[in-house]
Amino acid sequence: MIDFHCHLDLYPNAYHLACKVEERNHYTLVVTTSPRAWLVTSKVFADFDNIKVALGLHPEIVQEKLAERELLISCIRQAGIIGEVGIDGSLQYHNTIDLQESILHDVLLQSERCGGKILSIHSRNAESKVLFLIERLCRNSIPVLHWFSGTIEETRRAVALGCWFSIGPPMLHGAKGRRILHELPVDRILPESDGPFAMNGSSPYMPWEAIKISSMVAGTWNMTEDEVHQQFIENLSRLLGNDFGSLDSDRVLSRGFNPSIFR
Repeated sequence: MIDFHCHLDLYPNAYHLACKVEERNHYTLVVTTSPRAWLVTSKVFADFDNIKVALGLHPEIVQEKLAERELLISCIRQAGIIGEVGIDGSLQYHNTIDLQESILHDVLLQSERCGGKILSIHSRNAESKVLFLIERLCRNSIPVLHWFSGTIEETRRAVALGCWFSIGPPMLHGAKGRRILHELPVDRILPESDGPFAMNGSSPYMPWEAIKISSMVAGTWNMTEDEVHQQFIENLSRLLGNDFGSLDSDRVLSRGFNPSIFR
């Protein structure tokens, strides 16, 4: 089906797993944690037509990857999609909050200078800061809020700002996530796995398991699961426009892979 936010490069045996992902998914967005990882991962997955790699700098590691900040900004023009970027206001990352905010500001500003980008954005415990920057800087760009967990008021503000949302099964396990789902427009939601970080019991969610949100979404929207699947396809097509094209999900490549390339 669709997985609009996963870290495919961080799974064990990532290249071989990508062959299964291409076969089982219509479209998979691989978000990266640093611009250097984007450069490598883009080359490794280049032959997979329906696996796309986004340019990112994860907010949790901005201090460790500070030397890559200029590289991040310089690569935005050539990147199709930006992600994972954003702000994490959790206590353990509080000492870098100003740096995170500054980097997100620069990413959004440069994205606008390039005519607008689709961005997969992290906002955990920093929803108001992220929404402030989106409101201030996003005119042509389309922010897709990954695993949004703000208040209902913040959710409604995000909807009013035109944000999209990527939702995974763990988000809908809790009552808060289900309340947020009720506030979201049906035509601005896409599934995500957030694997291998999001866990399904003792195992990471696989990219083809993002679609497990369908039953909960169907009940919320009073639709069948088939109708939900079609809605997701329509949403993705509208978001990506001509870039979506005709995806060949039957072609599976099998080549040698050196796992150390991702380390």
